[in-house]
Amino acid sequence: MPKPRERQISLLDTPYYHVCSRVVRQAFLCGVDENTGKSYEHRRGWVEARIHQLSQVYSIDVCAYAVMHNHVHIVLYVDTEQAKGWSIEEVLNRWHQLFKGTLLTQQYTSNQPLDKFQLASVDATAEIYRKRLMDISWFMRSLNESIARQANAEDNCTGRFWEGRFKSQALLDEAALLACMAYVDLNPVRAAIAETPEQSSFTSIQLRVKLALKGEQPKPLMPFIGSEKDNISNGLKFTLEDYLTLVDSTGRVIREDKPGAIAKNTEAILTRLHIPTASWLKLTTEFEHTFTGAVGSPQHLTEFTQHVGLKRCHGIANSKQWLNTA
Repeated sequence: MPKPRERQISLLDTPYYHVCSRVVRQAFLCGVDENTGKSYEHRRGWVEARIHQLSQVYSIDVCAYAVMHNHVHIVLYVDTEQAKGWSIEEVLNRWHQLFKGTLLTQQYTSNQPLDKFQLASVDATAEIYRKRLMDISWFMRSLNESIARQANAEDNCTGRFWEGRFKSQALLDEAALLACMAYVDLNPVRAAIAETPEQSSFTSIQLRVKLALKGEQPKPLMPFIGSEKDNISNGLKFTLEDYLTLVDSTGRVIREDKPGAIAKNTEAILTRLHIPTASWLKLTTEFEHTFTGAVGSPQHLTEFTQHVGLKRCHGIANSKQWLNTA
Protein backbone atom coordinates (compact mmCIF):
# COMPACT_ATOMS: atom_id res chain seq x y z
CA MET A 1 0.00 0.00 0.00
CA PRO A 2 1.50 3.41 -0.99
CA LYS A 3 2.74 5.53 1.90
CA PRO A 4 1.26 9.02 2.36
CA ARG A 5 3.38 11.75 0.74
CA GLU A 6 4.24 13.31 4.11
CA ARG A 7 5.93 10.03 5.05
CA GLN A 8 8.08 10.06 1.91
CA ILE A 9 9.33 13.65 2.09
CA SER A 10 11.17 15.19 5.04
CA LEU A 11 13.06 18.38 4.24
CA LEU A 12 14.50 18.20 7.75
CA ASP A 13 16.54 15.19 6.61
CA THR A 14 17.33 16.01 2.97
CA PRO A 15 16.44 18.43 0.16
CA TYR A 16 17.19 15.76 -2.50
CA TYR A 17 14.50 13.46 -3.95
CA HIS A 18 14.14 11.00 -6.80
CA VAL A 19 10.69 11.08 -8.43
CA CYS A 20 9.25 8.91 -11.18
CA SER A 21 5.97 9.15 -13.13
CA ARG A 22 4.60 6.52 -15.51
CA VAL A 23 1.93 6.72 -18.20
CA VAL A 24 -1.26 4.70 -17.77
CA ARG A 25 -1.93 3.70 -21.36
CA GLN A 26 0.41 2.07 -23.88
CA ALA A 27 4.12 2.83 -24.22
CA PHE A 28 3.68 4.42 -27.65
CA LEU A 29 2.21 7.50 -25.98
CA CYS A 30 5.82 8.67 -25.68
CA GLY A 31 7.45 6.29 -28.15
CA VAL A 32 6.43 4.43 -31.31
CA ASP A 33 3.11 2.63 -31.76
CA GLU A 34 4.15 -0.87 -32.85
CA ASN A 35 0.71 -1.48 -34.40
CA THR A 36 0.59 1.60 -36.63
CA GLY A 37 4.23 2.62 -36.77
CA LYS A 38 3.30 6.17 -35.75
CA SER A 39 5.95 7.95 -33.72
CA TYR A 40 5.17 9.92 -30.59
CA GLU A 41 8.82 10.65 -29.81
CA HIS A 42 8.16 14.39 -29.96
CA ARG A 43 6.24 14.09 -26.69
CA ARG A 44 9.48 13.29 -24.91
CA GLY A 45 10.61 16.72 -26.08
CA TRP A 46 7.49 18.24 -24.51
CA VAL A 47 8.38 16.67 -21.16
CA GLU A 48 12.00 17.79 -21.32
CA ALA A 49 11.07 21.36 -22.24
CA ARG A 50 8.53 21.50 -19.41
CA ILE A 51 11.10 20.23 -16.90
CA HIS A 52 13.46 23.00 -18.01
CA GLN A 53 10.74 25.61 -17.65
CA LEU A 54 9.65 24.48 -14.20
CA SER A 55 13.23 24.48 -12.92
CA GLN A 56 13.35 28.21 -13.67
CA VAL A 57 10.03 28.95 -11.94
CA TYR A 58 9.97 26.73 -8.85
CA SER A 59 12.46 26.96 -6.01
CA ILE A 60 13.32 23.39 -6.96
CA ASP A 61 16.49 22.57 -8.89
CA VAL A 62 16.80 19.65 -11.29
CA CYS A 63 19.91 17.52 -10.71
CA ALA A 64 19.21 14.83 -13.29
CA TYR A 65 16.40 13.56 -15.50
CA ALA A 66 15.65 10.95 -18.15
CA VAL A 67 12.50 11.03 -20.27
CA MET A 68 11.84 7.45 -21.35
CA HIS A 69 9.12 6.07 -23.64
CA ASN A 70 6.59 5.42 -20.89
CA HIS A 71 8.02 7.06 -17.77
CA VAL A 72 10.17 9.92 -16.57
CA HIS A 73 12.84 10.02 -13.85
CA ILE A 74 13.87 13.28 -12.14
CA VAL A 75 16.27 13.98 -9.28
CA LEU A 76 15.23 17.20 -7.51
CA TYR A 77 16.71 19.59 -4.95
CA VAL A 78 14.24 21.66 -2.89
CA ASP A 79 15.76 25.09 -2.16
CA THR A 80 13.61 26.31 0.72
CA GLU A 81 15.95 29.18 1.63
CA GLN A 82 15.69 30.69 -1.83
CA ALA A 83 11.90 30.64 -1.72
CA LYS A 84 11.83 32.20 1.74
CA GLY A 85 13.91 35.12 0.44
CA TRP A 86 11.57 35.98 -2.44
CA SER A 87 9.57 39.19 -2.26
CA ILE A 88 5.81 39.09 -2.76
CA GLU A 89 6.34 40.45 -6.27
CA GLU A 90 8.80 37.67 -7.08
CA VAL A 91 6.46 34.98 -5.78
CA LEU A 92 3.49 36.28 -7.77
CA ASN A 93 5.47 36.81 -10.97
CA ARG A 94 6.75 33.25 -10.82
CA TRP A 95 3.30 31.82 -10.05
CA HIS A 96 1.70 33.76 -12.89
CA GLN A 97 4.08 32.12 -15.36
CA LEU A 98 2.20 28.87 -14.74
CA PHE A 99 -1.20 29.81 -13.31
CA LYS A 100 -3.60 32.74 -13.57
CA GLY A 101 -3.64 33.46 -9.85
CA THR A 102 -6.51 35.55 -8.47
CA LEU A 103 -8.00 38.82 -9.64
CA LEU A 104 -6.26 40.60 -6.75
CA THR A 105 -2.84 39.08 -7.47
CA GLN A 106 -3.22 40.09 -11.11
CA GLN A 107 -4.14 43.62 -10.07
CA TYR A 108 -1.21 43.74 -7.63
CA THR A 109 1.36 42.74 -10.27
CA SER A 110 -0.19 45.25 -12.66
CA ASN A 111 0.41 48.00 -10.07
CA GLN A 112 -3.30 48.76 -9.72
CA PRO A 113 -4.31 50.51 -6.46
CA LEU A 114 -5.53 48.21 -3.69
CA ASP A 115 -6.85 49.02 -0.21
CA LYS A 116 -5.30 47.56 2.94
CA PHE A 117 -7.76 44.67 3.14
CA GLN A 118 -7.04 43.70 -0.46
CA LEU A 119 -3.28 43.97 0.19
CA ALA A 120 -3.65 41.71 3.21
CA SER A 121 -5.45 39.17 1.02
CA VAL A 122 -2.66 39.37 -1.57
CA ASP A 123 -0.05 38.80 1.16
CA ALA A 124 -1.88 35.72 2.42
CA THR A 125 -2.28 34.34 -1.11
CA ALA A 126 1.39 34.95 -1.89
CA GLU A 127 2.39 32.89 1.14
CA ILE A 128 0.29 30.01 -0.15
CA TYR A 129 1.98 30.30 -3.54
CA ARG A 130 5.42 30.52 -1.91
CA LYS A 131 4.88 27.15 -0.20
CA ARG A 132 3.61 25.60 -3.42
CA LEU A 133 6.67 26.84 -5.33
CA MET A 134 8.90 24.71 -3.13
CA ASP A 135 6.55 21.71 -3.05
CA ILE A 136 7.51 18.60 -5.05
CA SER A 137 3.87 17.55 -5.45
CA TRP A 138 3.03 20.89 -7.07
CA PHE A 139 6.13 20.65 -9.27
CA MET A 140 5.02 17.24 -10.54
CA ARG A 141 1.44 18.42 -10.92
CA SER A 142 2.64 21.31 -13.09
CA LEU A 143 4.64 18.87 -15.20
CA ASN A 144 2.12 16.05 -15.57
CA GLU A 145 -1.06 18.06 -16.11
CA SER A 146 0.52 20.15 -18.86
CA ILE A 147 1.77 17.10 -20.76
CA ALA A 148 -1.53 15.27 -20.30
CA ARG A 149 -3.48 18.18 -21.80
CA GLN A 150 -1.15 18.34 -24.82
CA ALA A 151 -1.29 14.58 -25.40
CA ASN A 152 -5.08 14.39 -25.02
CA ALA A 153 -5.53 17.30 -27.41
CA GLU A 154 -3.30 15.59 -29.97
CA ASP A 155 -5.15 12.28 -29.56
CA ASN A 156 -8.55 14.02 -29.50
CA CYS A 157 -9.51 12.18 -26.33
CA THR A 158 -9.91 12.63 -22.60
CA GLY A 159 -8.81 10.68 -19.56
CA ARG A 160 -5.65 10.03 -17.61
CA PHE A 161 -2.26 10.15 -19.25
CA TRP A 162 -0.15 9.53 -16.13
CA GLU A 163 -0.65 7.23 -13.19
CA GLY A 164 -2.37 9.02 -10.32
CA ARG A 165 0.63 9.02 -8.00
CA PHE A 166 4.27 9.66 -8.73
CA LYS A 167 6.92 7.67 -6.90
CA SER A 168 9.16 9.60 -4.50
CA GLN A 169 12.41 8.53 -2.83
CA ALA A 170 14.37 10.60 -0.32
CA LEU A 171 18.12 10.66 -1.04
CA LEU A 172 19.64 11.03 2.39
CA ASP A 173 23.37 11.46 1.69
CA GLU A 174 25.93 12.09 -1.05
CA ALA A 175 26.36 8.41 -1.85
CA ALA A 176 22.61 7.95 -2.41
CA LEU A 177 22.44 11.14 -4.48
CA LEU A 178 25.35 10.25 -6.74
CA ALA A 179 24.17 6.67 -7.26
CA CYS A 180 20.64 7.80 -8.11
CA MET A 181 21.81 10.49 -10.53
CA ALA A 182 23.99 7.97 -12.37
CA TYR A 183 21.12 5.48 -12.39
CA VAL A 184 18.81 8.07 -13.94
CA ASP A 185 21.36 9.32 -16.48
CA LEU A 186 22.16 5.77 -17.60
CA ASN A 187 18.52 4.68 -18.00
CA PRO A 188 18.55 4.87 -21.83
CA VAL A 189 21.85 2.94 -22.01
CA ARG A 190 20.50 0.22 -19.73
CA ALA A 191 17.30 0.08 -21.80
CA ALA A 192 19.39 -0.34 -24.98
CA ILE A 193 17.86 2.71 -26.67
CA ALA A 194 21.18 4.59 -26.65
CA GLU A 195 24.76 3.45 -27.19
CA THR A 196 26.41 6.06 -24.99
CA PRO A 197 25.33 8.66 -22.42
CA GLU A 198 25.86 11.55 -24.85
CA GLN A 199 23.59 9.81 -27.37
CA SER A 200 20.83 9.48 -24.78
CA SER A 201 18.21 11.89 -26.06
CA PHE A 202 15.98 13.77 -23.60
CA THR A 203 18.34 13.28 -20.65
CA SER A 204 20.27 15.60 -18.38
CA ILE A 205 23.55 13.83 -19.15
CA GLN A 206 23.25 14.62 -22.87
CA LEU A 207 22.56 18.27 -22.06
CA ARG A 208 25.50 18.43 -19.66
CA VAL A 209 27.87 16.91 -22.24
CA LYS A 210 26.78 19.33 -24.97
CA LEU A 211 27.36 22.35 -22.75
CA ALA A 212 30.58 20.94 -21.26
CA LEU A 213 32.08 20.93 -24.76
CA LYS A 214 31.58 24.71 -24.72
CA GLY A 215 32.95 25.05 -21.21
CA GLU A 216 29.49 25.77 -19.81
CA GLN A 217 26.89 24.21 -17.53
CA PRO A 218 23.16 24.18 -18.45
CA LYS A 219 21.00 26.78 -16.72
CA PRO A 220 18.00 24.43 -16.25
CA LEU A 221 20.15 22.03 -14.21
CA MET A 222 21.77 22.31 -10.79
CA PRO A 223 25.48 23.03 -11.40
CA PHE A 224 28.44 21.02 -10.22
CA ILE A 225 30.54 23.22 -7.95
CA GLY A 226 33.27 20.84 -6.80
CA SER A 227 33.95 19.62 -3.29
CA GLU A 228 36.36 22.48 -2.61
CA LYS A 229 33.57 25.08 -2.77
CA ASP A 230 31.88 24.12 0.47
CA ASN A 231 30.88 27.74 1.09
CA ILE A 232 28.52 27.58 -1.91
CA SER A 233 25.34 25.84 -0.82
CA ASN A 234 23.43 25.70 -4.09
CA GLY A 235 25.35 23.19 -6.15
CA LEU A 236 26.40 19.56 -6.45
CA LYS A 237 29.52 18.93 -4.34
CA PHE A 238 31.38 17.05 -7.08
CA THR A 239 33.29 18.21 -10.13
CA LEU A 240 31.53 18.01 -13.49
CA GLU A 241 34.54 16.25 -15.03
CA ASP A 242 34.54 13.55 -12.36
CA TYR A 243 30.80 13.00 -12.71
CA LEU A 244 30.87 12.73 -16.52
CA THR A 245 33.76 10.28 -16.27
CA LEU A 246 31.92 8.30 -13.64
CA VAL A 247 28.77 7.97 -15.74
CA ASP A 248 30.69 7.09 -18.91
CA SER A 249 32.83 4.48 -17.15
CA THR A 250 29.84 2.97 -15.38
CA GLY A 251 27.94 2.77 -18.66
CA ARG A 252 30.82 0.84 -20.22
CA VAL A 253 30.93 -1.62 -17.33
CA ILE A 254 27.16 -2.14 -17.43
CA ARG A 255 27.09 -2.98 -21.15
CA GLU A 256 28.24 -6.55 -21.73
CA ASP A 257 29.42 -5.70 -25.26
CA LYS A 258 31.67 -2.92 -23.94
CA PRO A 259 33.94 -4.42 -21.28
CA GLY A 260 36.12 -2.00 -19.36
CA ALA A 261 37.50 -1.04 -16.01
CA ILE A 262 36.48 1.99 -14.01
CA ALA A 263 39.04 4.74 -14.52
CA LYS A 264 41.29 5.92 -11.70
CA ASN A 265 39.62 9.31 -11.33
CA THR A 266 36.27 7.55 -11.11
CA GLU A 267 37.55 5.34 -8.33
CA ALA A 268 38.54 8.46 -6.43
CA ILE A 269 34.89 9.50 -6.15
CA LEU A 270 33.79 6.07 -5.02
CA THR A 271 36.64 5.86 -2.54
CA ARG A 272 35.75 9.27 -1.13
CA LEU A 273 32.18 8.06 -0.59
CA HIS A 274 33.34 4.64 0.69
CA ILE A 275 31.37 2.76 -1.97
CA PRO A 276 32.96 -0.52 -3.22
CA THR A 277 32.92 -0.96 -7.00
CA ALA A 278 30.60 -3.98 -6.76
CA SER A 279 28.12 -1.97 -4.69
CA TRP A 280 28.29 0.93 -7.14
CA LEU A 281 27.39 -1.30 -10.09
CA LYS A 282 24.53 -2.83 -8.11
CA LEU A 283 23.15 0.62 -7.27
CA THR A 284 23.43 2.06 -10.76
CA THR A 285 21.73 -0.90 -12.42
CA GLU A 286 19.09 -1.84 -9.83
CA PHE A 287 18.51 1.36 -7.83
CA GLU A 288 14.69 1.19 -7.79
CA HIS A 289 14.66 -2.55 -7.16
CA THR A 290 17.21 -2.33 -4.36
CA PHE A 291 15.46 0.57 -2.63
CA THR A 292 11.70 1.13 -2.77
CA GLY A 293 11.68 4.04 -0.32
CA ALA A 294 14.20 6.48 1.13
CA VAL A 295 17.85 5.82 0.30
CA GLY A 296 20.90 6.46 2.46
CA SER A 297 23.31 5.07 5.02
CA PRO A 298 21.83 3.06 7.91
CA GLN A 299 22.22 6.02 10.25
CA HIS A 300 20.55 8.48 7.89
CA LEU A 301 17.79 6.00 7.08
CA THR A 302 17.06 5.42 10.77
CA GLU A 303 16.85 9.17 11.45
CA PHE A 304 14.56 9.71 8.45
CA THR A 305 12.23 6.91 9.61
CA GLN A 306 11.88 8.55 13.01
CA HIS A 307 11.24 12.02 11.56
CA VAL A 308 8.47 10.93 9.19
CA GLY A 309 6.77 8.79 11.83
CA LEU A 310 7.22 5.35 10.29
CA LYS A 311 7.26 2.36 12.64
CA ARG A 312 9.62 0.25 10.53
CA CYS A 313 12.90 1.27 8.91
CA HIS A 314 12.26 0.03 5.38
CA GLY A 315 15.34 -0.82 3.34
CA ILE A 316 17.73 -1.00 6.30
CA ALA A 317 19.12 -4.42 5.27
CA ASN A 318 19.97 -3.25 1.75
CA SER A 319 21.32 -0.01 3.17
CA LYS A 320 23.75 -1.93 5.40
CA GLN A 321 24.79 -4.15 2.50
CA TRP A 322 25.17 -1.58 -0.29
CA LEU A 323 25.36 1.91 1.23
CA ASN A 324 27.09 1.53 4.58
CA THR A 325 29.44 4.46 3.95
CA ALA A 326 30.44 5.07 7.55
